[in-house]
Amino acid sequence: MDTRAKREAAVDDLSAFDGVVVAFSGGVDSSVVAALAHDALGDDAVACTAKSETLPAAELDDAARVAEEIGVRHEIVSFSELDSEAFVENGEDRCYHCRSMRLGRMFDTARELGIDVVCDGTNASDPGEGHRPGLRAVEELDAYSPLLEHDITKEEVREIARDYGLSVADKPSMACLSSRIPTGLEVTEERLTRVEVAETLLRTWGFEQFRVRDHDGLARIEVGEDELERALDPEFAAAARQHLTDAGFDHVTLDLAGYRTGSVSPADDDEQTADVLDADYPSG
Repeated sequence: MDTRAKREAAVDDLSAFDGVVVAFSGGVDSSVVAALAHDALGDDAVACTAKSETLPAAELDDAARVAEEIGVRHEIVSFSELDSEAFVENGEDRCYHCRSMRLGRMFDTARELGIDVVCDGTNASDPGEGHRPGLRAVEELDAYSPLLEHDITKEEVREIARDYGLSVADKPSMACLSSRIPTGLEVTEERLTRVEVAETLLRTWGFEQFRVRDHDGLARIEVGEDELERALDPEFAAAARQHLTDAGFDHVTLDLAGYRTGSVSPADDDEQTADVLDADYPSG
């Protein structure tokens, strides 16, 4: 089945519901689900964004902007992952606890709106991408994943987003801020805040693919390989050192291996030891 046929089938299935709440981050996956739901149900489709300490303010602004692009009703609700001791402990199942709480808030909102169905943006490429404890929460809470249900891969999601004319069609994936804190190191509001300050700086300087990892006071900046030369610019290095130490970091480093997903998870420890060489932006 081609991408257009999958898209039409997803819209047809969604139209069978009386209404849906879409767990909406403003990323490409949830944006496509919101667009499909809006096509199918019009005003009976609601995009809902959960605001918490792990969501950068810029991402919340993007979500509101993209919801307006789609024309879908947009609701913002608040909660705190930091209320969960299991989440704060930052074990290997942190994403499970995060997703459970976030989706749980979506189901609460759906009940308040008299809606039975909550949709999420899991796509057909996600289950094959290694350790994904967040997917267990989707299954346990019985959220409906139209992209997964209709075998729509990540590449096809982006194709559909372009067909809809969505500005996020080529937006890089953006995990929550807690993913910047190595497994086993507690997630705190202080650490989340300084990571957000650091990544806001990189965004302001025009970097597109990046992360700032918080190693208990040492900031490790990762950027895409094609952006490494820009990150070595003395002017940027000085700005990074100033802003990140002001935010509370003790040391600021650039990871010469470049950006890669999951680089603070236990599965990547051996790779980090062997391959990572940090160029220090001294803090003093």
